[in-house]
Amino acid sequence: MKHPIDPTVDCVFKALLGADENRNLLVHFLNAFLAQELMAPLVWVEILNPYNDKECLTDKLSIVDVKARDEAGRLYQIEIQLTAYVHLPARILYNWADIFSQQLQSGQDYHALKPTYAIWLLAENLLRHDSDYVHHFKMRDEQNREFSHSGGIWVLELPKFDATMIETEAQRWLKFFKEGERLNDDALPDWMTTQEMQQAMSTLTTFSEKERQYHQYQTRQEYLREQRTLQTELEQALAEKEAAIQREKAATQREAAALAEIERLKALLDQKLH
Repeated sequence: MKHPIDPTVDCVFKALLGADENRNLLVHFLNAFLAQELMAPLVWVEILNPYNDKECLTDKLSIVDVKARDEAGRLYQIEIQLTAYVHLPARILYNWADIFSQQLQSGQDYHALKPTYAIWLLAENLLRHDSDYVHHFKMRDEQNREFSHSGGIWVLELPKFDATMIETEAQRWLKFFKEGERLNDDALPDWMTTQEMQQAMSTLTTFSEKERQYHQYQTRQEYLREQRTLQTELEQALAEKEAAIQREKAATQREAAALAEIERLKALLDQKLH
């Protein structure tokens, strides 16, 4: 390729899975990760917010996820997230709940609700308590009994994925998103020789070879870099503020303990004098 292209940059990600001409890639991606969840493989989905290359020209690409609906009415959300932060789980859950709840129109009953599936691809680790790179969340009780068949949330952590042998289509997609920027379209590795991966690589090549698309990519990448820097600075400022609050609390507690000790000693002295 003329220029290396990172498939995790959101406008590229949305072109890969959210463009009408790549609808088959979206179906393949969903089947790769939801095969055990769905009764049968998907054959078709409607993309509810198709990719529009003009969006990449703005500094605020507000709709960066991919939303789709299948023939049974089930809903799907796929999103790339480059930075992990403390409130990201709340955002993921809120977005899932928002999509699930917006299904009902005026006068519709709850039986009209269809399962909603959210897949979040993370470029930074969020769940550091284990080494699993795929996490599947559902509403269950303590005995692992499902409360409602309403879909679920999948969190995919790219930094934890390090498989060298590709055994599943899910692993193939993860490896593509993790190593896509380093691929050479003139000498693709064996795991990239499937029809879907070659089509995905063609999308990267378009961003690389066509000046307008590459300009969009560069503009978006610079904007994301600035946002990550601001996010880091904000988190550092919040951490410093929290540390200062904790130091102040500790000093207050020490002062209170010292005053209590003085009162105890005074009481003890009074007892001895009387």
